Amino acid sequence: MWELHPSALGPNDGPFAIVGHSCALYPRLPGRDSDRGTPQSLSAVDTCSWDAEGRPPGSLQLGAQDRGPSCTPVQRVLLALTPTLEKLQEVKGRVLEALEQGLSRQSGARSTMQMLPTFICSTPDGTENGDVLVAELCQSHVRTLWVTLTGDGNQSPQLMYHVFEMPEDITQGSGEALFDFIAQCVKNFLEEIGNPQHRLPLGFIFPFSCRQTGLDKAELISWSKGFRCSDVEGKDVVQLLQAAISKQEVGAVWGSRLGGLPHAENLMVPRSGTNCCFMAESHLLEMAEVTSGRMCVNSEWGCLGDDGALDDVLTPCDHRVDQESSNPGERRFEKMVGSLYLGEIVRHAMLMLASEQALFIGRNTSILATKAVLTTQQVLEIMDNEDGMAKAQGILEALGLQPSERDCCRVQQLCRAVVSRAAALSAMGLAAVLSHMCRSRQLERLVVNVGVDGGLYHTSASVVGLLAPECAANLMPSADVSGLGAAMVTAVALRTVAQRNNMERLLAPLRLSRTDLQRVQALMRQEMERGLDRERNAESSLRMLPTYVCHTPDGTERGKFLALDLGGTNFRVLVVHVAEDNIDITNEIYVIPTAVMQGTGEALFNHIMECIMDFQMKQELMDQVLPLGFTFSFPCQQLGLDKAVLLNWTKGFSASGCVGQDVVQMLREAAQRKQHTALKVVAVVNDTVGTMMACGYHDPKCEIGLIVGTGTNTCYMEERAKVGTMDGDEGRMCINMEWGAFGDNGCLDDFFTSFDRLVDEKSINAGKQKFEKLISGMYLGEIVRQILLALVEEQVLFCGKSSHKLQNRDIFQTKFLSTIETPGLALVQVQGILSNLELDASYEDSVLVREVCQTVSLRAAHLCAAGMAAVVEKMRESRGLEQLTVTVGVDGTLYKMHPHFSRNLQQMLQELAPLCNVTFLQSEDGSGKGAALVAAVACRGADPSSPQ
Repeated sequence: MWELHPSALGPNDGPFAIVGHSCALYPRLPGRDSDRGTPQSLSAVDTCSWDAEGRPPGSLQLGAQDRGPSCTPVQRVLLALTPTLEKLQEVKGRVLEALEQGLSRQSGARSTMQMLPTFICSTPDGTENGDVLVAELCQSHVRTLWVTLTGDGNQSPQLMYHVFEMPEDITQGSGEALFDFIAQCVKNFLEEIGNPQHRLPLGFIFPFSCRQTGLDKAELISWSKGFRCSDVEGKDVVQLLQAAISKQEVGAVWGSRLGGLPHAENLMVPRSGTNCCFMAESHLLEMAEVTSGRMCVNSEWGCLGDDGALDDVLTPCDHRVDQESSNPGERRFEKMVGSLYLGEIVRHAMLMLASEQALFIGRNTSILATKAVLTTQQVLEIMDNEDGMAKAQGILEALGLQPSERDCCRVQQLCRAVVSRAAALSAMGLAAVLSHMCRSRQLERLVVNVGVDGGLYHTSASVVGLLAPECAANLMPSADVSGLGAAMVTAVALRTVAQRNNMERLLAPLRLSRTDLQRVQALMRQEMERGLDRERNAESSLRMLPTYVCHTPDGTERGKFLALDLGGTNFRVLVVHVAEDNIDITNEIYVIPTAVMQGTGEALFNHIMECIMDFQMKQELMDQVLPLGFTFSFPCQQLGLDKAVLLNWTKGFSASGCVGQDVVQMLREAAQRKQHTALKVVAVVNDTVGTMMACGYHDPKCEIGLIVGTGTNTCYMEERAKVGTMDGDEGRMCINMEWGAFGDNGCLDDFFTSFDRLVDEKSINAGKQKFEKLISGMYLGEIVRQILLALVEEQVLFCGKSSHKLQNRDIFQTKFLSTIETPGLALVQVQGILSNLELDASYEDSVLVREVCQTVSLRAAHLCAAGMAAVVEKMRESRGLEQLTVTVGVDGTLYKMHPHFSRNLQQMLQELAPLCNVTFLQSEDGSGKGAALVAAVACRGADPSSPQ
């Protein structure tokens, strides 16, 4: 089995994963994602009785108050070591402040919590498999591990390891010697297990404060734990290890970048030192410059209090321990809770009480002045309920202190107080982290698993509950924290790199470069030119229809006008009063019954005429002959301002005898049948022209209309001389481009992806309206659905499991894109949307779904910008201008409701048409008010080409 090829580890195959102890722990923990399931019951927390009344250590002390001068020396020391619940709440607030300062780029340097990004963005999902090599640097040795993961939910990982004792001089020598030793250990380990032939990913555990700029890049900030190797601080320890491995002629396939699914999101390590890491919202982590998802942050909370923030909870014993340490004034919090220091705190407390004749009266206590004569392990043994007193006597006698039973009892109380305080302070720090997570995720209640290492966590759960009642934290011990954790980090990196590669491969065709968009712009311009040419019009996918609207509002329009808006099952009649300072609109909505929509044309227009007469009667307008503008939002060939031949019905209409007929004439004939003479139709327009006219009233520079909603279209004011499909060279003519059909002749086929083709093939008008199918609201949600299905197939999303609902066409609505992409929306709300589609979505799934939505909507906005760039550049060149200033009147739910569409459109348009200064003005009732303004402009001055 263990056949090794000498180059199983290649020195130049970077990168690899590097983690600290706390970051290595959380991936090891079992249980479901904290955003998706409920943690194990908190009743599992150890509640062993440590005092005479059966209360756990810490429960008696919390809330205790100083009884004043009457306290005995022992009581005084015990009370000093007992922070009240109120004090812990106060200190928690300072920790929260330091935490949030550390996350900020501006204030991070002032914070004692460095909040270092680890570039670990995921936790395991149970599918990780394969072999991983781990090298762990410890205080006195190097441990190498071979870990085999089987993809079974990480329930039965297989481990082999070897411990290499480290010579004492290594920790004080050169950095080169240290990393050479680690590389030699890796080489010896591989030789020992038989030199496997396949390449191996390597995880490196480096338990010192580092500034990471990537999963495989970490600069040492400072040594601790007695290490003082030269020429390492400020350097990338990964590069140093790579260089050492290269010298040893040992290769490695180094681990990779990260992303994935969380299981346990917090880690507290109250071992020889202390630290905490947690999954922070990436947009809050300014130092990492990552804006989506979550990233594991190494808080380095051992440095809490280095700025004096803990001075009111430090005791004289803490000060003496600090003064005797190798780094006085630094890592004050760690020196209160880390097991490296607890024995020292108890030793100084005993020394102080002995000097006050409260302990070991008449005994020689000089031994207590010797550093490290009492270990934390001995402290824990003395605390034991059953054997603690006997242990205390044996340990103290071994020190030559000849303790009395009372001495042993008091020392046991000291040990319990010191350890209880350490547990309470650790719980306080954890409560601050949990409160931050709950607040930053906009949750009413946070349910989370917390991985812990070290023996002091048992009493923390109840204190956490008191200090952070909005959080339900399940403390979960982890075995072999560092080794297996680093293996999991590396394995998750490999899995997520594969997933990311699949994601990038599938989305790449939708990510259009500027060159791609310039090509689309050129194709649109080419089709526009063809569409305007009398001889080549049939070749173009753009119909470029003259609308016979030759003027936009100039502000002099006055009077009352009627307007009709027919574009669906609801039909509006409006009266519009255009005054000098404002436009007043009164309207009423009428329903068109299905039987009328699908009956005869005569019945349909009779119904429309009856609605008009009903409205005029209610508004007391029956005796007035008002000019009328008719918005008729169906495909028409316009032959004059008041003449439009219906080409075909859409939107569920199928009234007979209408196709090929002039809809205005049919309306006039209906008026005659109803003997209604007060009807003067002066203009028929579509909604795009109406939008341009409605905005033109407020901005005379508005000469373009754009609709981006369920469908899409554009119109613009073209120089009459450039319109080869009609006679006349003077003035301008509004051209209805019908740009939704752009590409129907195949010119856009290179930009159609496999997802677009699926959407087109399953639509009711396959092969038609191709541009519209790339950018309009009717189709974007369906494009996203097709991509999600492909990602499920590739095992990238939802653990490869789709849902019955997701198989249904159009189930993923375009409004979901707007919601999912809303800035600041908590991803738990994205999970809610996906849950409604019966998808069991993790946090990481939600991040990826958001990315898919962003990719699809961004492409739509950019394609719209490319089309608009062609329009404005054509207008500029047709008018012979060096610089064009123009306003676009715009309407449509996609443009108005999507949080980023309008900005993305405008930014790309500026890049593609730098010689055009384009302003966008949102329309208010283009279909109604716009039609009335077309009529108002027509009455302002007759157009010679507009038959009346």
